[in-house]
Amino acid sequence: MLLARRPEGKPWPGSGNSPAARSSRGDPEAALIRELKEELDIDVSASCLAPFTFASHAYEKFHLMMPLYLCRKWGGTVRAVEGQALAWVRPKQFGGYAMPPADRPLVAMLQDFL
Repeated sequence: MLLARRPEGKPWPGSGNSPAARSSRGDPEAALIRELKEELDIDVSASCLAPFTFASHAYEKFHLMMPLYLCRKWGGTVRAVEGQALAWVRPKQFGGYAMPPADRPLVAMLQDFL
């Protein structure tokens, strides 16, 4: 799994998280495809995204509902467009990384699946 270090100035700086896309309305797959291009310079088609699960987490100021997709095929070479540190991590290593609270429950699900 690819983890990206969160940049300074954002919540939980320095923690790892999966590349993500914000979409308050509309097509979450299109938002994810756009963000993967902007953040990692890769091309992904909607047919290569597989819905896996979701996270639901109550933060102090909002409630997050975040879908998690798996993607095993893309075009291009992954690169850190925004200068973020990237790491390919084996499932057994997920728990050793700091991550935002909403991402924590996803670790066991991903380890079981991968």
